Amino acid sequence: MEFRKINIWYVSSLLISLVVAAPILTVFSSFFETTGNYSLILKNTFLYDYIYNSLILLIGVLFLTFIIGVGCAYLVSFYNFPGVNFFKWSLILSFAVPAYIYAYSLTAFFENYGTAFSILKNLFGEGNYNSHIPKFDGMIGAIISISFSLFGYVYVLTRTSFHYQSQNLIELGKNLGFSKEKSFFKIILPSARPAIVAGLSLVAMETLSDFGSVSFFGISTFTTGIYNAWISFDDLTLANRLSFYLLIFILGLFILENFSRKKAQYHTSSKGGFKSKTVINLGGYKSFLAFSFCMLVFSVSFLFPVLQMLYWTIIFPKHLADLDLIKLFSNTIILVILSSCLLIALAFISNYGNRVSKSKFLEALTTFSISGYAIPGIILAVAFITFISWFDGFILGQFELSSIKPIFIGSILGLVLVYFIRFYSLASNGIKSGYLKINYSIDEGAYLLGYSKFKTFKNIHVPYLKNSILLIGILLAIEIIKELPITLIMRPFNFETFATKAYIYASQDLLEAAAAPSLFLIIIASFFILITSKYILKD
Repeated sequence: MEFRKINIWYVSSLLISLVVAAPILTVFSSFFETTGNYSLILKNTFLYDYIYNSLILLIGVLFLTFIIGVGCAYLVSFYNFPGVNFFKWSLILSFAVPAYIYAYSLTAFFENYGTAFSILKNLFGEGNYNSHIPKFDGMIGAIISISFSLFGYVYVLTRTSFHYQSQNLIELGKNLGFSKEKSFFKIILPSARPAIVAGLSLVAMETLSDFGSVSFFGISTFTTGIYNAWISFDDLTLANRLSFYLLIFILGLFILENFSRKKAQYHTSSKGGFKSKTVINLGGYKSFLAFSFCMLVFSVSFLFPVLQMLYWTIIFPKHLADLDLIKLFSNTIILVILSSCLLIALAFISNYGNRVSKSKFLEALTTFSISGYAIPGIILAVAFITFISWFDGFILGQFELSSIKPIFIGSILGLVLVYFIRFYSLASNGIKSGYLKINYSIDEGAYLLGYSKFKTFKNIHVPYLKNSILLIGILLAIEIIKELPITLIMRPFNFETFATKAYIYASQDLLEAAAAPSLFLIIIASFFILITSKYILKD
C-alpha cells in the first residue's frame, strides 16, 4: 500500500512535468520539419533584419537597465538621503507598467500635436513647437519603453544583494587604500555580479519575447516574425522554426555568461563573521543629486505613463464610457484566479512528488519543464496550438475520435493551460525555495505519528508555506494581468481583458481610446505590487 501511495505522487509529478514539457519539445522538434515557400522568401529577405534588430534591441535594453537598476539599488542601499525609504519600494512600481503601455504613453506625449505640444501651447501660446519636440519612435522608442518597464528586475535583485553585503568587504577596500569609486568597481559591484546577471537574464528573456511594443513601433524582430508567420501566412511550422532559432539565441546567452564566470566565487567567507554595512548619510549637493536621480527614474518609469493615460482618459471621457469595465475587470480577474490556483496547486503536487520519490529522472524532467519561463509567450502559444493540432490529427485521427481543438484552442481552458506552461517556473521555484527550509526529519516525525503522506502534505507543508503561497499568488497575478501575446492568440472570440483592449485600440492608432484600459491595468497591477513591496518584501 505504501509503495502504491508513493507511485501516486510520482505519477502526478511526472504527468505535470510532461504537460509543461510537451510544447517546449514541440519547438525543438520543429527544426526537422519542412516548411512552406514563405520560409525561403523569409531567409532571403527579413531573417537577417530579425536577427539584427533583436540584437540591437537587446544590447540597448541591457545597457540602460543595468545603469538604472544598479544605480538606484546602490543609492538606496548604501546611502541615507531625503525620500530614501519611499524610493526603496516605489521604484518597484515600474513593474506595473507593461512595455507596450509605456510605448503608447511615449508616443502620445511626444508625437506631433501630442501632449507635449499641448503643454507648450498653453504655456507660451501658438507656435511651431512640433519641430523642436524630440520624437521617440522606432528602435529608440522600443529600447526606452522596454528598459523603463523592466529595470525593476535588476533593481530588486541587486538591492537584495547589496542589502546583505558585509561591511567587511568595504573595510577591506579602505585598508587597501581604495577610493569610494574604486571600491564600488573593484569590490561592491563584482560581489553582486550573480544578482545583477540574474536580473539582466530576466530582462534579456523579456526583451526577446516582447511583442506589444516592438509591433507598435513597427520593428521587425523574432517575435513579430513568429506572429506574422502564423497569423499572416498560416505556417505553424515556420513559426516554430523561428521559435527554435530564438530559443537557441537565448540559450547561447546563458552559456556565454557561464563560460565568462569560469570558476569565480562570489560568496562571502564565513571567517570573521557577517558584519552589517554602515549606511552613509548624504548632505548638501550629494543628497540633492541622489534624490534627483531616484526621483527622475520614478517619475519617468511610473508617473509619466500613469499621468499620460490619466490625461487622455479625462480629456476623452467618451472612450471611458464606452468601455464595459465590469466585463473587462471580471475577465481579467477570472484568468488570474483560475491560472494562479492551478499553478500553485500543481506546483505543490509536483514539488511534493519530487520530495517523496527522490527520483533523479523526475528531478531532471522538472528542471527541463521549468525552462518554459525562458520561452516567449508567443512561442508557447504557437507551440501549444501546434501540439494540439498534431495530437488531434495524428493520434485521435487514427481512431476516428472527435476533435479536441475546440476544447483547447480559442477557449478559457487553452488560455489557462498556456499561462500554466509559461509561468510554471515562477510557481514551482517559489514552492521549491520554501520546501528547502523544511527539514526531512519533520516528514519522518509525521510518519512516525501515523500521518499519511497526504495528511503530512495537507496539515504540515501547506500551512508552513502559506507565506510563500501568498507571495507566489501575487507575483503570478501581476504577470497574468500584463501578459499580452498569449492572451491575444489564445483567448476565446470576443473575450477581452484590459491588456488586449488597450492593444487593439493602439494597433488601430486610437491611443486616446487605449488610455482608459491601460490606466486600469496599471492600477490593478500597482495594487498587487504595493501589497508585495509593503508587507512581504521587507528589509
